[in-house]
Amino acid sequence: MTAVLRLTILGSGTSHGIPMIGCDCGVCTSPDSRDRRTRTSALFSFDDRHILIDTSPELRLQCRACDVRTVHAVLFTHHHADHVVGLDDVRRFNWINRAPLDIHADARTLARLEQMFGYAFHDDPEYLSAKPQLVPHEITGPFELFGRTITPIPYMHGPLPVLGFRVGDMAYCPDCNFIPDESRGLLRGLRVLVLDALRRRPHPTHFNLEQAVEEARRIGADRTYFIHIAHELGHAETNAMLPAGMELAYDGLVCS
Repeated sequence: MTAVLRLTILGSGTSHGIPMIGCDCGVCTSPDSRDRRTRTSALFSFDDRHILIDTSPELRLQCRACDVRTVHAVLFTHHHADHVVGLDDVRRFNWINRAPLDIHADARTLARLEQMFGYAFHDDPEYLSAKPQLVPHEITGPFELFGRTITPIPYMHGPLPVLGFRVGDMAYCPDCNFIPDESRGLLRGLRVLVLDALRRRPHPTHFNLEQAVEEARRIGADRTYFIHIAHELGHAETNAMLPAGMELAYDGLVCS
């Protein structure tokens, strides 16, 4: 049994992944394993239940690397490709659990998933068996999963509304550049915060590192891990200059 709440970072990288195709920069060629970053996703675990956040392009490889044996539900932050295109890999969890898989997202994301993966949502004679068995649920507010309250955290990713998620005293908030006061209030009293921090330079849809540090200070979690990291930020050198209680996440990090 896993009675203690854990948050595992399955992937910590930006939408390109690190190393990037055709790049020979110091981070893309770094020997430090923490600089090798698959696309962003995570896993909440408690009471022998596992809730996946997003289905990244490397989902199968992430599950193998982090010894994820099954998943009992999926939460989606938004519909961008680097967060959803691994959806077909959840077929394996259908087989292991011998059951359909509940997926939870806002209405916009569910509609986009249906567009992108129509065969998984509708009868298709060309996909008689090799498709995910999904039960979609629209997120409209806090809800219960396996005896825990899942609190959605609304914020903005450029022009796109996105959801982070809080479970207990941990919260996962990738892909953001603006958190409204009302949502920030939902993040009080955290032990662990996982927060977007793309790079040092400004970006139109992501916090840069300076903005992320300032937002982390405002939220005031005991410990903050930055995620969705581009190749401008090397793990060791960036951590050396971050304030106490803040550091870059990496693939395979377990927060408990």
